[in-house]
Amino acid sequence: MCMDVIRVATVGNRRGRFRNASLRRSVVAAGRSVAVANMEIEILSAVGSKSIGRIQATSETKIKDVKKAIQVLKKSLYPDRQSIRLEAKGKNVSDDSTLKSLSISGGGKLYVKDLGPQISWKMVFIVEYAGPLGVYLWLYTRPWLFYGTSENTVSTVASVAAVCWSVHYAKRLLETLFVHRFSHSTMPIRNLFKNCSYYWLFALYVAYHVNHPLFTPPSTLQFFIGLAGFTVCELGNLSIHLLLRNLRPAGSNVRRIPVPNGNPLTSLQNFVSCPNYTYEFGAWASFTLMTQCIPAGVFALAGLYQMTVWAIGKHRNYKKEFPNYPKGRKAILPFLI
Repeated sequence: MCMDVIRVATVGNRRGRFRNASLRRSVVAAGRSVAVANMEIEILSAVGSKSIGRIQATSETKIKDVKKAIQVLKKSLYPDRQSIRLEAKGKNVSDDSTLKSLSISGGGKLYVKDLGPQISWKMVFIVEYAGPLGVYLWLYTRPWLFYGTSENTVSTVASVAAVCWSVHYAKRLLETLFVHRFSHSTMPIRNLFKNCSYYWLFALYVAYHVNHPLFTPPSTLQFFIGLAGFTVCELGNLSIHLLLRNLRPAGSNVRRIPVPNGNPLTSLQNFVSCPNYTYEFGAWASFTLMTQCIPAGVFALAGLYQMTVWAIGKHRNYKKEFPNYPKGRKAILPFLI
């Protein structure tokens, strides 16, 4: 072949140059194929370091493809159930990482941890939010089951509170279905019971007191101030969720620095990293003011504590990921936290 190439090249016509160029491209392509030649990787269990089997891969193989190959070895380990690590007790590696970027070569090893049965985050939120909606309305419409009276004597404030509660969780369900884009696809199903118990039991706790026959409504002024605050915070929360949705293209895990858009309710983004949490706490603080109900206040403070933990973590990640992240922002409460 080499002699033929030399011969064609010496002719000097266009056809010869074309064939010569084609051959060069073929040689380059062959070189690339050698660079990504198959190699064998051993897969071990992160628990006990027991070998699961071996897979064929290349240096450009991504972890998400490794997971698919592992499922062939062990059908119960579907990709969302796997955590791939470089060491048995190491950290989870990204699905988009290649074996080359992880310095894995032929004869290398990867560890897989079984995360247990999984449930999609969308379904998690649907179950979490449908529960409080159903529990609250069940108690509101059937007081005789809880208070031993057949008379539905709930006050106007309690009725408005039921509407506000319903609007909040109905909004959350609609956002789950049509707005949110999840960076993680699943969660261990065992965590679902813990998450649901928090929302469902607090719904029962608050509803029992707000709808109680002995419930004492606040003053008219206090009621309307609380209702106005709740309405603004719910609209602000929705505005931030729409803003965050537009930052992440569908089907991607792209992260950008969130900045306000033309909606004035998104201006809070200039002061905190997680304004959706700020509005969430504001809504429940306003609900507490509107109902003058201590259990509602406990619910608001419990939510603030948990959201503060999440917000601080996200705030720290923003600053680590983006060197030019605005320095004046706090995590959840402007100028404070």
